[in-house]
Amino acid sequence: MASKTNGLAANALATGTLVTDTTVDGRAYTDDGVFAEELVRIFTNGWVFVGHSSEIPEPGDYVTRTLGRDPVIMIRDRDNTVNVLANRCAHRGVTLLQQEVGNAVSLPCIFHGWTYGLDGALKGMPQPGGLSIARDDCSLDRPGQTAEHRGFVFANQSGTAGSLEDHLGPGGIELLDWASDLSPVGSLDLNAGWLGQEVSSNWKMWAESDLDGYHLGSLHRSLWQVVPDSQYQAAVMAGENIVKATTRDRGRGHVELEFWRGYDRQLAWLGVPRERVSDYCEALIERVGAERAEELLWQGPPHALIFPNLFLGEMNLAIIEPVAAGRTIHHHTPLLLAGVAPSFNQRVLRQSEAAMGPAGFLLPDDAAAAERMQVAFGHSGGVMDLSRGTNREVVEANGDRVGHVSDEIPGRGFWRHWHHLMTDHR
Repeated sequence: MASKTNGLAANALATGTLVTDTTVDGRAYTDDGVFAEELVRIFTNGWVFVGHSSEIPEPGDYVTRTLGRDPVIMIRDRDNTVNVLANRCAHRGVTLLQQEVGNAVSLPCIFHGWTYGLDGALKGMPQPGGLSIARDDCSLDRPGQTAEHRGFVFANQSGTAGSLEDHLGPGGIELLDWASDLSPVGSLDLNAGWLGQEVSSNWKMWAESDLDGYHLGSLHRSLWQVVPDSQYQAAVMAGENIVKATTRDRGRGHVELEFWRGYDRQLAWLGVPRERVSDYCEALIERVGAERAEELLWQGPPHALIFPNLFLGEMNLAIIEPVAAGRTIHHHTPLLLAGVAPSFNQRVLRQSEAAMGPAGFLLPDDAAAAERMQVAFGHSGGVMDLSRGTNREVVEANGDRVGHVSDEIPGRGFWRHWHHLMTDHR
C-alpha cells in the first residue's frame, strides 16, 4: 500500500525541496513514491555495481544479484567474457537460477524447458515448430551497458548512462585502483562468499552510516572497550582537536572517510607489525615500487562509497540492495587479496567476522540505529540535519570537499548527487 504522504513527497521532490544543502526531509526515506522514482532515476538509468570478476573465475561460474530490484545473473562465458543477464526466461518470465552462486553448463527454464547458453542466447526448446517469433529475439534480456574496471563489474539497465569512466570520475577510479593495488599481484580474490543482513530501514541510511565518522565513539563504544588498540583509536578517539583523520567528498556521490591520515603506525589497518607480514611487504614493493608500497602499507584500504551501492569498507566490501522504502539488504564479503599467503587472508576473514558478522562490533549496531531512524521518521517526515562541519569545510583545487573526520561532508556529498539525479534530470 502506498504511503499517505506520496502526493506531498512527490511535490517536494518535483520542486526540489526534499533536500537542501544541509537538511533532508524524512519522507525521502519513508515515501513509496520517492523510492519508486529512485529505482528509475538511479538504479535503472544509472550505473550500479553488480559484482567482482574474481567471484566467477571459471567458465560457467555465476552469482545471482539485483540491479535495483531486477534479478540478474553475472556469469563467465566459455571465452572468459563476463556477462550480466536477466535472471528470467524470455518466454514467460520464470526465474532461471535460484542459487546465489554455482556453476552452470547452460541456463534451463523449468516451466517449458527453454534452454539458454552462457551468453544468454536461446539454444533449444521442446516442440520448436510452434515458435512464431524469430529465434534471435528469444535471447535473455541484458542491461543496456556493462563495463568493468579492475575486476569491478557495473551495469546500466537503460543503456543511457554514458560511460562508466564518467560515472566513476577520477575519484571513483582512484578508489577502485587503490583497493586493487593492495594486492601484490594487483587484483582481488573475493572467494569467501557473502553474508546478507536484511534491515528495516531505507537503503540511503546505509550510504550515510557507512560513511559517518561522528558516531564511532558513541554507537560503537563496545569496540573500544574490547579492542582498545584498534586502528580507529588514534584516528577517531584521540579528541576532536587532536585527530588528523578527515572526510572527503570526491564528487558524483563518491565519498570517503580518510581514517589513514590519523593512524599512529604502519599496518594499523591489519593489526600486525611489519615483520609478521614481511613476505607481503616485499612482494608489494616488487610490484609497485618502494615509495608507493610504503604509502599503501600505511594507508591500508579505502573506506568509501562508490555511488550508489558499493561500499569499500576497508578490508570488507559491501553491496547495498534496496528492497522497499523501509527495507534494505546489506551484503558483505571480506576484501581478500590475490597473491598473498593463506594466513594473510585468514586474518582478513576473522577481522570481517568481528566487524560485520551477525555478532560483530559494527554492523549490528548500525542496523539498530538505522531501524530506529526509520521508525522515528514514520510517514510524516521530520527533518534530518547534515550541517556539522560546514564552518570548517575546505574545497581543494580539484573540487574535492574535505573536513574533520566527524564532519558530515560524506552525507552532504551523497545527498548533493542524489538531489542532482532526482531533480535536474527530470
